[in-house]
Amino acid sequence: MSYSVGQVAGFAKTTVRTLHHYDEIRLLVPSERNHAGHRRYSDADLDRLQQILFYRELGFPLDEVAALLDDPNADPQQHLRRQHDLLTARIGKLQEMAAAVEHAMEARKMGINLTPEEKFEVFGDFDPDDYAEEVEQRWGNSDAYKESQRRSASYTKEDWQRIQAENDELTRRFVALMEAGTGPESEAAMDVAEAHRQGICRNMYECGHELHTCLGEMFVTDHRYTENIDKAKPGLAVYMREAILANAERHQ
Repeated sequence: MSYSVGQVAGFAKTTVRTLHHYDEIRLLVPSERNHAGHRRYSDADLDRLQQILFYRELGFPLDEVAALLDDPNADPQQHLRRQHDLLTARIGKLQEMAAAVEHAMEARKMGINLTPEEKFEVFGDFDPDDYAEEVEQRWGNSDAYKESQRRSASYTKEDWQRIQAENDELTRRFVALMEAGTGPESEAAMDVAEAHRQGICRNMYECGHELHTCLGEMFVTDHRYTENIDKAKPGLAVYMREAILANAERHQ
């Protein structure tokens, strides 16, 4: 069985000109010619072409491809093993690149334009990107979400570090009150809750008391937020929710 140059070009999704070039440089010389002198390729030629195209896809120059295929000590199985290893490595690299692009896409959604290293430096092991899609689904059409997107899109690493430092200070104040035995309905706790609300207004979006209480409820109804907040002190999420509710009632 033999095939014309046009058929082979179609099988291999390459061009007739490419096959002519491979013939001219003796990289892939067709096994036969018909009575009119036209090239005819055998199954063995197709196997060699497959090897050539694999190596080309992996970035090997033509002279190196020729040296590899014409090595008398190499066998087809060895070529396949080498190509499999190289392709597997490339797949791994492409998967890493795809993950990085997805990471950047999600970060852009949240307006958090940081590298993974910078994000870890700012947020620790809490990754805002993990919540990006859900946040958009739940609040994407709200004015608060749109305002948060607008503001945070221009934030630098230093801006996020400042915001995180403010949040850390509020957490420290809440924990100090808990450890002192001060109740969440106290003036001191309500003052910290108010500072928390004002920080959101200043840095992210206009957060009225009603919206603030919704956030407080989320701190205790969504286990992910609860677990993250309670890293500072067990029970802190509930304490913050109660202080936020008390502060909202104080301002009614």
